Amino acid sequence: MDGTVPGEGLRERKKRQTKQFISDVATGLILERGFEDVTMAQIAEAADVSVNTVYNYFPDKADLFFDRGEDVVDRLAGVIRNRAPGESAVAAVLRSMRTELDAVSPALGLVSGFSRFMRVCHASPSLSARLWRMQQQAQDRVARTLYAETGAAADDPMPELVAGQIAWIQNTVMNSIGRAMVAEDDPAAAARAARAKVDAMEGLLSPPVLNYATKDTG
Repeated sequence: MDGTVPGEGLRERKKRQTKQFISDVATGLILERGFEDVTMAQIAEAADVSVNTVYNYFPDKADLFFDRGEDVVDRLAGVIRNRAPGESAVAAVLRSMRTELDAVSPALGLVSGFSRFMRVCHASPSLSARLWRMQQQAQDRVARTLYAETGAAADDPMPELVAGQIAWIQNTVMNSIGRAMVAEDDPAAAARAARAKVDAMEGLLSPPVLNYATKDTG
């Protein structure tokens, strides 16, 4: 499937497909050789495009490996924006995580072979730094969403504090999955272990955090 976008023109579709193809080629090379040992020129050659074409789609090499980075950064904020009436921000995040863990969702890295991805990330200072930055961006996006959703004043610390707790939940789950997949490459077992941690973390959260930004039912 090419993930056709409704209303997308032929030119836009070809550009999207080219971008995805280049990213897929780059990911394959990086997983095989390591991030530091693959050049943009080698990626261009393998994808049968010019180096300039690669740079037109991806400003740097890390963007090729994390081609869905924006989706990752916006994921938690999106869950909060789409929470159900009567549901708080944290409750929505916990529900979403439990649903994906119970489904052993590849979106959380619960797929055989994810261990290779994590090993490459851990072996590269550049990729490790990019992962950390994406985590910070995701937390900042959640904080901004909470300010917008609650109408909190700029000097109100609660949106940032709650965003920090949500980021803690997300990072703990993803770190748990990453370690488990590297150790055993068993998606179902990794999901069960992470699911238990989600339940434990909920018990550690205070009522003000658990109930913050509850969506109006009116």
